[in-house]
Amino acid sequence: MDREIHRVTSLRRDSSLWRRGDDVFSRTSSRFQEEEDDEEALRWAALERLPTYDRVRRGMLTVEDGGEKVEVDVGRLGAHESRALIERLVRAADDDHENFLLKLKERMDRVGIDYPTIEVRFEKLEIEAEVRVGNRGLPTLINSVTNTLEAVGNALHVIPSRKQAMTVLHDVSGIIKPRRMTLLLGPPGSGKTTLLLAMAGKLDKDLKVSGKVTYNGHAMDEFVPQRTAAYISQHDLHIGEMTVRETLAFSARCQGVGTRYEMLTELARREKAANIKPDHDIDVYMKASAMGGQESSIVTEYILKILGLDICADTLVGNEMLRGISGGQRKRVTTGEMLVGPAKALFMDEISTGLDSSTTYQIVNSLRQTIHILGGTAVISLLQPAPETYNLFDDIILLSDGQVVYQGPRENVLEFFEFMGFKCPGRKGVADFLQEVTSKKDQEQYWYRGDRPYRFVPVKQFADAFRSFHVGKSIENELKVPFDRTRSHPAALATSKFGVSRMELLKATIDRELLLMKRNAFMYIFKAVNLTLMAFIVMTTFFRTNMHRNVEYGTIYLGALFFALDTIMFNGFAELAMTVMKLPVFFKQRDLLFFPAWAYTIPSWILQIPITFVEVGVYVFTTYYVIGFDPSVSRFFKQYLLLLAINQMSSSLFRFIAGIGRDMVVSHTFGPLSLLAFAALGGFILARPDIKKWWIWGYWISPLSYAQNAISTNEFLGPSWNQIVSGTNETIGITVLKNRGIFTEAKWYWIGLGAMVGYTLLFNLLYTLALSVLSPLTDAHPSMSEEELKEKHANLTGKALEGHKEKNSRKQELELSHISDRNSGISGVDSSDSRKRMVLPFTPLSLTFNDTKYSVDMPEVNFLSMNMRAQL
Repeated sequence: MDREIHRVTSLRRDSSLWRRGDDVFSRTSSRFQEEEDDEEALRWAALERLPTYDRVRRGMLTVEDGGEKVEVDVGRLGAHESRALIERLVRAADDDHENFLLKLKERMDRVGIDYPTIEVRFEKLEIEAEVRVGNRGLPTLINSVTNTLEAVGNALHVIPSRKQAMTVLHDVSGIIKPRRMTLLLGPPGSGKTTLLLAMAGKLDKDLKVSGKVTYNGHAMDEFVPQRTAAYISQHDLHIGEMTVRETLAFSARCQGVGTRYEMLTELARREKAANIKPDHDIDVYMKASAMGGQESSIVTEYILKILGLDICADTLVGNEMLRGISGGQRKRVTTGEMLVGPAKALFMDEISTGLDSSTTYQIVNSLRQTIHILGGTAVISLLQPAPETYNLFDDIILLSDGQVVYQGPRENVLEFFEFMGFKCPGRKGVADFLQEVTSKKDQEQYWYRGDRPYRFVPVKQFADAFRSFHVGKSIENELKVPFDRTRSHPAALATSKFGVSRMELLKATIDRELLLMKRNAFMYIFKAVNLTLMAFIVMTTFFRTNMHRNVEYGTIYLGALFFALDTIMFNGFAELAMTVMKLPVFFKQRDLLFFPAWAYTIPSWILQIPITFVEVGVYVFTTYYVIGFDPSVSRFFKQYLLLLAINQMSSSLFRFIAGIGRDMVVSHTFGPLSLLAFAALGGFILARPDIKKWWIWGYWISPLSYAQNAISTNEFLGPSWNQIVSGTNETIGITVLKNRGIFTEAKWYWIGLGAMVGYTLLFNLLYTLALSVLSPLTDAHPSMSEEELKEKHANLTGKALEGHKEKNSRKQELELSHISDRNSGISGVDSSDSRKRMVLPFTPLSLTFNDTKYSVDMPEVNFLSMNMRAQL
C-alpha cells in the first residue's frame, strides 16, 4: 500500500516536473517571440524614419525558411521572391483572391484614401459604315481591281461612290456605373464590338459617328482614352517566340504603373502621421506594384495567378508555325496583357472564346471581385455564358440590330420581356433566352400570352417599349442630369500619351528585340550558312588561277563584283517576311499606346548591325583573295565597309517595303520587283550609256548604281590594274570602267558609300513614318447582300418587308391546310405523295467510335513529372 502511494506520489511529482518543463519552454518561446517582435518593431521604426522616397522603396519581406522577416528593396525584388509573395497572398484564386483585395481596400480606407472611379456615359450614339452591296463585295480579281480604281476615283472626286450607308448603332444611350459588372449580349452582327470600341475611343476613322461618349463628364478629347480604358479584342495577336510571362511582363513595362506611386506616397505619409503599421506582405506588394521600369513585375505574377496561367507561364505562346500554349490559354494571355496595366475601365470583347465554363467562371468571378472592391468599371461581351457566369453580373446590355433592347439591372430583364409578352422557360438559360428572343426564327417559342395571337415583334418595338419601361425611364432621367465633374478623382483620367518615359520605352523594346534575336538565332545562322555556300560557289567560279589582269578578264572581275553586290543585297530579303509577320502585333500595341513607332523601328535596325559584320565578313574574308581582287589591304577593308553599308541599305529597304505592303502577298510582290528594277538599272546588266533617256532617272535613283560605281572604282583603280593598255594612254582598270560606263574618279567610292548610308537612313525614316501613319490592311468596307441591307433597314424602322409578309402568309396557309388535311383524315395516295415530296438536305450517316483515347503533355513541375501525359 505504501509502495502504491509512493508510486502515485512519484507520478504526480514527475508530472509536475513535466508541467514545469513545459512552462519553461513556453516561457522561453514566448520570450523569443517577444524579442523577435521587438526586433521587427525596431526595424520598422528605422524604416519609418527614412525619407519618403526611400521609405516607399523598402519593405519587410517574410522569408520562406523559418518565417523570418528581412528588409528588402522592392525595386529589386527577384522573380522567385515575387512568386513566393503572391503564393502567400493568393494561394487559391477562387478562395483567397477576395480576401487579398479586401486587405488592400482596408488599408486604403483606414487613412481615408479612395480609389479613382470612372462613370462612362454614351448619349444618342449613331454610327454608320459604308458597305458594298451585292456581288461587288465578293473577293474576285475583277472586283479587287474595280474597287481599287473606284477608291482612287473617289479620292480624286472624279466618280461618285457606289457604296451604301449601313447603320451599325442607332440612337444608343446608356450609363456604365463603377463598381458594377455589365454583361453585353446580342446576336452576331448586333453591334457589340462597335459599341465597345466607341466606349474605348478606338473607332475607325472611316466610320461616320454622331453623339458623344464621356468619362466622368469629360469628353474624349480632354484625356487619353487609350490609356484610361483597356479594350481587350476578341483576336489573339501575340509574338509566338515569347513566353506567357515575357508577354505580360513586356506589356506591364510599357503601360507603366499609372498613379500607383503617387497614391503610395500619400498612403505612406498618412500612415506615418496616424502611426499605423500595415501588414508587411500587403505593404511589400503595394510598393513593388508601384515601381515602374522593371523587367519582371509583381503585378505580372498576380495576373498569371488569377487567370490560371501560372502553370504555363514559361511556355512559348506559339503561333501557326510554332507549337505553344492552347487556344484557351492564348485567349487568357490576351486578357492578361491588358489587366497588368493601370487602366481603370475594361471593355472586353468575347473573352470566353475557347474557354470551358469553369475557367470562364473563375476569370469573371476574379474580375467581379476586383470591380466591386477596388471600384473599377467593366463591360464584358460573352458568347453564350453559362447560368452561373451570367449570375455574376450586375447589369445587362442587350443589343440587337444596333439598338439597345434592354439596359439595366439583371434582376429586371425578365420582367421587361414578360411585359412584352415573352417568358423564359424554366429549363432555359436566361442568357440564351436573351440571345434568341429578338430573332425572327426563335422568337415565337417564347410567346406566353395565350389570349393573344403571336405576331413578330421587331427590334424597333422592343427599343421603343424599353424607353417607356421604368428602368429605361430611370436611365433617361439620369442622363438628363450632367455628371458633376467636381466629383471626378484627379487620378481617374490619364492625360499623358504614354505610360512611361520615352527612354524607358526604348529600353523595353531593345530588350524585347534582343530576346527575339536569341529565339530566332536559327535564321541568322541559316543566313550565314547561305552566304558561306554562295561564297564557295563564287570562289570556284571566279578562281584566281584562271583569271588574268587584262581588259577581257577585267569584265569577268566586274561580274564577280556585281555578283557580290547582288548576293549581299538579296541577303536582306529575309527581313521582309520577318517584318510582315510581326506587324499585326505591332499595330495592336501601337494603337494601345504601348510605344511610338520609332521605339519599334530603331531597335530592329540598330541591333542588326553587329550581325551584319558577321554575315558580310563570312563572304568577304573567304572570297576576296581567293578570287584575286587587288591585294591591297586598304582596298580589302574598303570593300568590306562598302558591302556592310549595302547590307544595311538592303535590310532597311525590305523593312520599308514590308511596312508599306503590310501583307505577305503584297510585300512579296513588290519586294522582288524593286530588287529586279534596281539591278536592271544599276549599271551592270545595262551599262549607263545603253539606258534610254526616259529611263535614265531610274539609274540615278537606284542604290545599286552608286554601289556598282563605288565597288568598281575601289577595285580597278588599284595598283594591280595600273598596267597601260597597248596603243592607249589608259590603264587596264580605267579601260574596263569606261567600257561599262562606270565613273573613273576615285571620289566615287566615297560618293557610293555616302549614298548607301543616306539610303539606309532614308529607308528607315520612311519605314518609321509608314508605321506611324498607316493602319493594318483590312477591308474597311464590308459587303452584304441587298436583301440583308433592306432587312436591317426594316428592323431599324420597324416596318416589315413585303417579301417577309408574303412568306409569313404562305406559311400560315400551309399550316392551315396541313391542319385541315389532318383533321379530314386524308390518307392513302395523298399522304404518300406528301411523303415523297419531302427531301432531306443531307445523307444520313452513322458514326461509331471505339476505344478512343486522348492525352496531353503535362507541364514539367519537377524532375518526377517529366515526360508525363494526362489521359483525358
